[in-house]
Amino acid sequence: MVSTSSTTAMTLTADELKADLTLEQLQQLVGLVEYDEDGDVFPVTGWDAIVFVVGNATQTAHYYQSAWGMELVAYSGPENGNRDHKAFVLRSGSIRFVVQGAVDPDSTLADHHRRHGDGVVDIALEVPDVDRCVEQARKVGATVLVEPEIHTDEFGSVRIAAIATYGETRHTLVQRVVDGVPYAGPYLPGYVAKSSTRVRPVNQPKRIFQALDHIVGNVELGHMDEWVDFYNRVMGFVNMAEFIGDDIATDYSALMSKVVANGNHRVKFPLNEPAIAKKKSQIDEYLEFYRGAGAQHLAVATNDILASVDALRDNGVEFLDTPDSYYEDPELRARIGNVRVPIEELQKRGILVDRDEDGYLLQIFTKPLGDRPTVFFELIERHGSLGFGKGNFKALFEAIEREQDKRGNL
Repeated sequence: MVSTSSTTAMTLTADELKADLTLEQLQQLVGLVEYDEDGDVFPVTGWDAIVFVVGNATQTAHYYQSAWGMELVAYSGPENGNRDHKAFVLRSGSIRFVVQGAVDPDSTLADHHRRHGDGVVDIALEVPDVDRCVEQARKVGATVLVEPEIHTDEFGSVRIAAIATYGETRHTLVQRVVDGVPYAGPYLPGYVAKSSTRVRPVNQPKRIFQALDHIVGNVELGHMDEWVDFYNRVMGFVNMAEFIGDDIATDYSALMSKVVANGNHRVKFPLNEPAIAKKKSQIDEYLEFYRGAGAQHLAVATNDILASVDALRDNGVEFLDTPDSYYEDPELRARIGNVRVPIEELQKRGILVDRDEDGYLLQIFTKPLGDRPTVFFELIERHGSLGFGKGNFKALFEAIEREQDKRGNL
């Protein structure tokens, strides 16, 4: 990490520095705030990697490169001694995705995929002191899945542990500076550097997204507060927002949501549970098809959502439709005021807009990425707003309901 003079000042992670991001850009992209790390019981530097289990990692890695403009940076598989699975490490800006697919039919990844389909198995977090974090987790009753251990190769060492969170999701804790020496490999020991042979089209942006803003977790009815308490008690996360009642309901379905974040707000987790309503909510549908709690969607941050959406559509990515009536609503136009692009340009692309006391944001949501109606992505462009698009919840949920109805799952 590169530090400034105060313990409360914001810092850039090594991954953010590699991505040529500045503090000012991070503040806009993900709503970074200052905090005092010294008083944090479970200090988190930031995201380390989002690890997916998929049915075919080779093809999924190609999809994220060709459709989402990600860069292939590392690989593990049979060619370098990993007989269990293939894993491809992809990067866009400051965030890594790792996609894993079973090679051995007896791999535990094959069992996981049979039950859950494509999805996030591990939200790995970079921490400055793995042992301190594990000691805190154990002290307050969290489940430690992997005790702290050193992994070493010719590029140096990392210290790793893992704790359990909702469903079969885990947080691997990665300490990338051991005894004062930063790990210099392409990802982790056991991985080799690998690059893509794909050539980026000249008309596409250098990268379609720059950072990860938040990951939404869906949990079973009655369990949201349990997991909010987990992040408060175990990891020292703070409560950012709460959405209940009419804020987050339509005529047919409803849910409840609370948002927790680490001290600097680099890592944010909205946690959802279904609420009783006339028909099946998007959370109910997710829990049914994922077979339990898990990560529902990933919000990726961009500083030009119009260019990002245009590039993704050109690459075949499908987004939820927004009716023209949304943009023609005089209340919406009065509430949002002036934004950086004409509302007609947002309407052409189906991009939603919301404003709060701190500023505004632009956002759009993809359709589910896989065969099961589970994981999808959000693109978000922040302009001062630290919120999550509360004013768009009803429009978003109605769009999701239209898709649920087409699938026969509403």
